[in-house]
Amino acid sequence: MSRYVLALDQGTSSSRAILFDEEAQPVASHSREFPQIYPQPGWVEHNPEDIWASQLEAAQAVLREAGIAAGEVAAIGITNQRETAVVWEKSNGRPLCNAIVWQCRRTAGLCDALKAQGREPFIRERSGVVVDAYFSATKVQWMLGHVEGARARAQRGELLFGTVDAWLIYRLTGGRVHATDASNASRTMLYNIHSGRWDPDLLAEFGVPASMLPQVCPSSGVLGETEPALLGAAVPIAGVAGDQQAALFGQGCFQEGTAKNTYGTGAFVLLNTGRRPVPSEKLITTVAWGLDGELHYALEGSIFVAGAAIQWLRDGLRILEDAAESETLASAVEDSGGVYLVPAFVGLGAPHWDMYARGAILGLTRGTTREHLVRAALESIAFQTRDVLEVMEAESGIAFPDLRADGGAARNDLLMQIQANVLGRSVLRPAVTETTALGAAYLAGLGVGLWRDMDEVARHWRLDRRFEPEMTEERRQEIYEGWQRAVQRARGWAQS
Repeated sequence: MSRYVLALDQGTSSSRAILFDEEAQPVASHSREFPQIYPQPGWVEHNPEDIWASQLEAAQAVLREAGIAAGEVAAIGITNQRETAVVWEKSNGRPLCNAIVWQCRRTAGLCDALKAQGREPFIRERSGVVVDAYFSATKVQWMLGHVEGARARAQRGELLFGTVDAWLIYRLTGGRVHATDASNASRTMLYNIHSGRWDPDLLAEFGVPASMLPQVCPSSGVLGETEPALLGAAVPIAGVAGDQQAALFGQGCFQEGTAKNTYGTGAFVLLNTGRRPVPSEKLITTVAWGLDGELHYALEGSIFVAGAAIQWLRDGLRILEDAAESETLASAVEDSGGVYLVPAFVGLGAPHWDMYARGAILGLTRGTTREHLVRAALESIAFQTRDVLEVMEAESGIAFPDLRADGGAARNDLLMQIQANVLGRSVLRPAVTETTALGAAYLAGLGVGLWRDMDEVARHWRLDRRFEPEMTEERRQEIYEGWQRAVQRARGWAQS
């Protein structure tokens, strides 16, 4: 009997595969890193073949190491880095060029031009997203305009476009299925989040032919099967969601007003707004998932640099041996000593949306130590999270009772305590912090009937630890006001 679900978690720096049993417990995990490509400052690329090879190798390895045959796997769920854009040849699946990664800022000028032309209100109303280089539309527009012959080939129907989920589905099914789900489609700036369809006017705005686009399928339900030779048997692909929506699902945030933050390379805060898309001036109105013929929505705040700030301290400044050391060093001091680190290395995301902000360290004195700087880096993650959640509450009119935390950095007890202090709310860490993969597994399991309904799924959520605020309101406001001053000094730095 098939009683396992295989989650493929394709991330920005690595591809992972996690096998879950019918109790939603992880059985085995395998990860493969792949190269990051930086052609010039502000540009970030991936080779789509590296993405595919690393994800396939991870899937094969996890089954092999667990001693599980592909025939014992009820379904595959896919979750992925979202806005990264891949274009490939329809006839043979060969990538047109390197994928342009969500972090890449090369299309900032295109976005500026759209804003100057007054196009942002129209684009935001249809797509739910701000006009920013973060999203896929200008990335595809750039490829079609800069790769020789690409626009003519696209117009002839020779090229396909997709976010990473669509690229993996295409390769897993041997090119038989070109599909995505609504959560990923809503990150492209080409999808109408109200009608639930690709928007002809948005396609015209960015010069993207409709023939390039994948079919938008439900987030849960069988959309194809893998080529038998890849894993040893044909396995249904039955769940798809962008990484942050998958994490929201994996955290059991099914009710309006529930919120989570995933602490990874970036940090991504999502608030479930139910079947109501809440218009926002500073955040992203996104599709959370498509289930049972209905779209469910969320407000999202995308923080570009979170755990990456700790990686920078390790790899750039070399004041850490490894990321885990950050908790020990930061715990050696009571606070940051008045130091603020604004990690705007690739600009600021929500709620500021400043493509020209740059990183800054303020408040340095002769008494500042590396311990203070490391603590300031952890605090920057918590402060950015509060920036987003305050706007969420104000714009939605929904108060969140607590914050569910996941992702790699959520294992840092000090960071979680700092977050509770900065928010003045409880922070809940689940027993299974791999909630992105877990969400994909849940969607796939639901899609093939391994779990009956969302109530059964919700019962699998287990608390590891609850962090309660341990700071006075006066002190909380004092340090937060300092953070806001620091952000103002970092904004617009690279603007000509």
